[in-house]
Amino acid sequence: MNYSAALIEGLTVRASGRQCGIDKNTSFRWRHRFLTLPAATKANHLQGIIEADETFFPSSCKGQRHLNRPPRKRGKQIHVRGTGKDQVPVLVVRDRSGATADFMLNALDKKTIEPPLRAILAKDAIFCSDGAAVYRSVAHSLGITHHPVNLSAGIRVIAGVYHIQNVNAYDSRLKQWMKRFHGVATKYLERYLGWRRWLERWGGHNSPIIGLQAALGRENQFQLLMQT
Repeated sequence: MNYSAALIEGLTVRASGRQCGIDKNTSFRWRHRFLTLPAATKANHLQGIIEADETFFPSSCKGQRHLNRPPRKRGKQIHVRGTGKDQVPVLVVRDRSGATADFMLNALDKKTIEPPLRAILAKDAIFCSDGAAVYRSVAHSLGITHHPVNLSAGIRVIAGVYHIQNVNAYDSRLKQWMKRFHGVATKYLERYLGWRRWLERWGGHNSPIIGLQAALGRENQFQLLMQT
């Protein structure tokens, strides 16, 4: 229970270990055991007005002894936005109920983006994105209504309701929360994304027992039990 509480607090590996009276290596192993199943728990059906946007994380070999590139200083920021070898794009998709899914991508093109969106978007969804051509192409292929927001022209809201402000706010919270870890190894990034989704799902109602249920893959059953 103590380690679950440390996850809710968003403590680092070392701080979690100190709180639970274990060494940092044991703390690291416990963290990833707790996060394995939450990493795979994401919304599988989004409906209504749906917002999508991509965010980027530095590609990181943190913890690896042999690198295939020159080492970077710890926590160094990547200032060029894009999909180069130094960055990992993550597509975040969120509906107005707060249901959220995210996907680590190899590229930001139609071939890569369309399959995950096709799997989770309702057929009558109203899709909101920025003005990138790839989103127009995907929406056309899926046959769904699309409202692109032309941010470069200063247009942030269409008809008072179509925008991507919710997903942008989520991205901002995610990036701010991730800063405490001073860089996350790319091979573990999906687990941290799942960790954040779990925290967002439960918000102020989260508790160590819920964290334990999530780690055991029983989160949905526990949620249904609480509603009865």
